[in-house]
Amino acid sequence: MGHQVTKSIIVKTSVQDAYAIWADFENFPNFMSNIKSVTKTGNGTTHWVMSGPLGTKLQWDAEITRLEPNKRVAWNSKEHSSLKTSGQVTFTGLPKNETQVTVTLQYVPPAGMAGEVLNSLFGDLEGSLTEDLRKFKAYAEAKHEAATPSA
Repeated sequence: MGHQVTKSIIVKTSVQDAYAIWADFENFPNFMSNIKSVTKTGNGTTHWVMSGPLGTKLQWDAEITRLEPNKRVAWNSKEHSSLKTSGQVTFTGLPKNETQVTVTLQYVPPAGMAGEVLNSLFGDLEGSLTEDLRKFKAYAEAKHEAATPSA
């Protein structure tokens, strides 16, 4: 059984800056609490390591399926991965140099029934995504503040 969630947040930074941070998946451990590492493995491919319950780790390989600069990043796990996941994030420019970041994430827990048990231990996907987006906002805004000369 698969799960899907969509969440948005408004970030006080330009579309270009928000996109640049998100499109570099190796930044994810800075704002996604369960992601321990993301390593580029090739052109548009990455290897992910996620902490799970009771000290477990999930690992999978992903590929970018759509890359529209300053607009959209989409991905899915590669065929042989134990965790089936896909998603996209879109970036919409707003007035006052703000950006609406919208994430849609889908995943199918591994190993059927055991995966459902694992899923229940991971907790609330919607709440986790909301928290990760808050952390992304703080991370992106802090980078923007550091790059903006004070008046």
